Amino acid sequence: MFTGFALLFAYAVLGATWLIIKTEGVLQDRMRTLAKPLVWAMLAVMDVLSVWTPLQHAAIAARWFTLPNLLYFAPVPTLVLLVVWRLLKEVTGDGHVSPFVWTLRLLFLSDTGLGLSLWPYVIPPNISIWQAAGPDQSLGFALVGALLIIPCILLSTAWGYW
Repeated sequence: MFTGFALLFAYAVLGATWLIIKTEGVLQDRMRTLAKPLVWAMLAVMDVLSVWTPLQHAAIAARWFTLPNLLYFAPVPTLVLLVVWRLLKEVTGDGHVSPFVWTLRLLFLSDTGLGLSLWPYVIPPNISIWQAAGPDQSLGFALVGALLIIPCILLSTAWGYW
């Protein structure tokens, strides 16, 4: 449930920074003002999740706090703080696109941390990514379909925006 709160704040920050790109004047100023407390709330929720997760799941605690993984994960909190600092600086500045880009970077860091914490389990703690995957023939068929359809979707989307 608490992860849902994190998502709520993440989407709110994304929405506010997206509106900074797409608007100007009073609405843009309002989104800049609104984005700051939303970023702080999202950071607070991320902090609670970062403390709660290893306390509740011994496997994740072992992954985070044993060598050599500890050396790999140690820079993540520092990177998060640097990205949040830069995001808050960009929100209060005159940038239009940069607050959204820094929000994407923050969400990329949090999603990467989640993925690395759970890897290789899709449904922790029992089902790995290889157990959840379909047969090789089905995956090959889906790959061929994706390789044919994704360029069409990208072209259609580009044409629609153009």
